[in-house]
Amino acid sequence: MERKEVVYVVSDSVGETAEFVVKAVATQFNGGQVDIRKHSYVENEEDIEDILLIARQGHSIIAYTIVVPALKAYLDRRAQEEGIYAVDLLNPLMKAFEKKFNKEPNHRPGLMRKLDDEYFRKIEAIEFAVKYDDGRDPRGIVRADIVLIGVSRTSKTPLSMYLAHKRYKVANVPIVPEVKPPDELFQISRNKCVGLIISPDKLNAIRTERLKALGLGARANYASYERILEELDYAEKIMKRVGCPVINVSNKAIEETAGLILEILKSERS
Repeated sequence: MERKEVVYVVSDSVGETAEFVVKAVATQFNGGQVDIRKHSYVENEEDIEDILLIARQGHSIIAYTIVVPALKAYLDRRAQEEGIYAVDLLNPLMKAFEKKFNKEPNHRPGLMRKLDDEYFRKIEAIEFAVKYDDGRDPRGIVRADIVLIGVSRTSKTPLSMYLAHKRYKVANVPIVPEVKPPDELFQISRNKCVGLIISPDKLNAIRTERLKALGLGARANYASYERILEELDYAEKIMKRVGCPVINVSNKAIEETAGLILEILKSERS
């Protein structure tokens, strides 16, 4: 049986980047002939000495992603003294970035993992906003970071998605006179709920355009002033009962309203 060559993957973080690069290179040499052994979260010289001891015995390669300068320098020096081939997978590109952008790197391990965590939190928030959009499941009200309430066409859904991209879990609940609001709405803390109101004229214009887009008559009850005033009056009563802060979205862009929501909730919770 053919002996596998050993490559020690060493990192001061998880080591996923180094492992991926080594595997990619190994495929060019019939990857099955390479035994990859990963050593993550290397923090000091003792950790490096332990790795050098076993790497020296097998005449192995060390492939590493270490961004702490002192630790990298120590590994480079000791590997050379021991006659071990050690490859820095980050330094050439790091130097290119440093020269091109005329800026020093942070030299902090784990930043990629931090970015990954933020990315997955954003995806989770977006999935949450979709799942609990338009009052589909009242259980989301209790789990949400922010709950938006208002009549139809007050930008609840686009606001939910915008805030989700900032990693907030948002549920939104439509307020309709014929539908009793979910009990959960009155059980949550007032400092995580925001009511959205709009002027009757603006709402009439938005709803009329919406009906046209759907191929429906502009005189439908949905866009009538009588219906709009009834809905707004009912929504105001619900918002007062909840005791939540209220924002008028009549002439505001999504970004502006979202900023106000975050400011209000921050002040409410401080």
